[in-house]
Amino acid sequence: MPAAANKTTLEQANAALTTGDTEGFLAHCTDDTEWTFVGEQTLRGKQAVRAWMATAYQQPPRFRVERLIAEEDFVTALGTITLPDASGAAVEHAYCDVWRFRDGKMAELRAFVIKP
Repeated sequence: MPAAANKTTLEQANAALTTGDTEGFLAHCTDDTEWTFVGEQTLRGKQAVRAWMATAYQQPPRFRVERLIAEEDFVTALGTITLPDASGAAVEHAYCDVWRFRDGKMAELRAFVIKP
C-alpha cells in the first residue's frame, strides 16, 4: 500500500476511536497486531488490544495530531491524547506513535507516551 493510504487508514481508525467505536478501530488492525507501550507493556493480538481498550478507553480519547509522517510501511503520529484520570478529570498526554502496516492494516505499534 502507498504511504498516503496507510496515513488515511490511521486517520479513519482514530476517528472511529474518538466516537467510542472500538470495533471500527480494530477493523483497521491485523489479527496478530502487536502494541508495545515503551517502558510499560506489550499487547499481542487483537483480543488483547480489545481488552486493554475496554479499561483504558472507558471514555473515548481526544486526539490532537500535530504531525503525521508516512514512509513506506510506516506512519508516525505526533501529538497529544486526552484521557480521564482515576477521578474523571481530563489529562493531556504527549505521544509519539510509530505504526507499521501490513497489507493495508495496522500490524504493529510502538507508542511513546509522556504522562504529566
